[in-house]
Amino acid sequence: MVDLAGLDDVHALAAALCGVDVPGVVDVVPAARTVLVLLDDVATTADLARVEDAVRAAWESRGAVAQQGEGGLVEVPVVYDGPDLPDVAAWAGLSVAEVVARHSAREYVVAFGGFMPGFAYLTEVDPTIAAPRLATPRTRVPAGSVALAGDLTAVYPRATPGGWRLLGRTDVELFDLDRDPPALLTAGTRVRFREVDRLPGDAGGDAAAAGGDRERAGDDALPVDSDGRLAEGDRAGGVEVLATGPLTLVEDEGRPGWASSGVGRSGAADQGALRLLNRLLANDGSAAALEVTLGGLALRFHERATIALAGAAAPAVLDGTSVGMQALLDVRPGAELHLGYAARGTRTYLGVRGGFDVTPVLGSRSSDVLAGLGPTPLRAGDRLAIGPRPALLPVVEMVAPRAAAAGAVELAVRRGVRDEWFDDDAWCDLLGSTFEVSDASNRVGLRLSGPPIGRRSGEMPSEGLVPGAIQVPPDGHPVLFLRDHPVTGGYPVIGVVRAGALDVAAQLRPGDRLRFREAS
Repeated sequence: MVDLAGLDDVHALAAALCGVDVPGVVDVVPAARTVLVLLDDVATTADLARVEDAVRAAWESRGAVAQQGEGGLVEVPVVYDGPDLPDVAAWAGLSVAEVVARHSAREYVVAFGGFMPGFAYLTEVDPTIAAPRLATPRTRVPAGSVALAGDLTAVYPRATPGGWRLLGRTDVELFDLDRDPPALLTAGTRVRFREVDRLPGDAGGDAAAAGGDRERAGDDALPVDSDGRLAEGDRAGGVEVLATGPLTLVEDEGRPGWASSGVGRSGAADQGALRLLNRLLANDGSAAALEVTLGGLALRFHERATIALAGAAAPAVLDGTSVGMQALLDVRPGAELHLGYAARGTRTYLGVRGGFDVTPVLGSRSSDVLAGLGPTPLRAGDRLAIGPRPALLPVVEMVAPRAAAAGAVELAVRRGVRDEWFDDDAWCDLLGSTFEVSDASNRVGLRLSGPPIGRRSGEMPSEGLVPGAIQVPPDGHPVLFLRDHPVTGGYPVIGVVRAGALDVAAQLRPGDRLRFREAS
């Protein structure tokens, strides 16, 4: 993480870094006053030193950037009926009408993108209405919500968790893969909000609930019209879906390289289980598998295949015979595989020799539940194609099953980069407490209940996030981010769970207990 004086420096350094090829760097995330440089999972200490040298060289060679506000103007129609309008008015000492008038009177500028695809941070908010973020983030903000957080305002492109104050709603399409560029609001674009009485999609004379039918059915669901949906051609493959259980997704290693557009890496929540599957099956590391939440998947194979299971141990029956985890299984045409429900753990992975061949989106076959990218969740009747079978033989000599932990799971954590937001008592409280995974958890992150962690009051400029980051909102209840985490966020990070421990965290389910220990 590189701290800088302001947006001009951020844009200059980010542009310089994106213009050079630095081995080991997979993403660059510009934010309000920082640039986050992300390295790949196998980076070494020597790689880190080379990246630090590259950052210094990029800073020295940076060029001039366009002045803010030199982009085109986008007008956004807004119905100002948000649930937080009265609270913002009370905070500002104004009427609701005055808050609306001040929010819609300004011309805003896109400072940077982040959080999720199409989300743009807009500056120049009237300071008299610059109310802070919520103390406790909502588990779900409707798509199209127009929101405020201190001196920033934005529109939520999709339904998502969020801590900004909701002023109203719009129907503007902010991210479209068929558009060039996909994001409507890019850095430097000017934005003006225009108050309207209703939107074209509102039913009758009453305002529709924010987001209308664009909202998801649940936190881990994707809309049926999501970009990257399972295409009709993908549905004609040799593996038929009979049942899916609560949620079954296609996942691979993820899509690095798009963070500056608000697109996170995503990928299998338990990357270790995916890597094990692909080694067992002699697949390329990028091959896609099925991620089955809790269990309940049933498949019929219409061609011969070799499969394997990893991750949470779910009872499995192949053609009437019980089969085990982490073993190669030959499947004949017409055979059916039925998964029961795992007694422990959350996600079971099913891989096939050759990988599942679905249409990639931005270079990946992964479903990202926060961004709404990649294949939609599987449903009964889907048909999945199998990719070309590799000629290699498996290279795994021995597989050590992951032992089920008794009691609280322990996760190794390192301190975050925002020590100034926490005192030593806060770090000791994090390490000395036992937390419980709440039922508001999913692939985006684990919401933890337990003793609150003390932190400084005030607003922190949004900055880049990484998988495993432990963010602490004002209410003190930590959120541990998983693979579908937001690209940027505005609450301080007290620590980061190490990569290996992140796979363990991905298998926790609501009600499980965990503790943190300081990584050596």
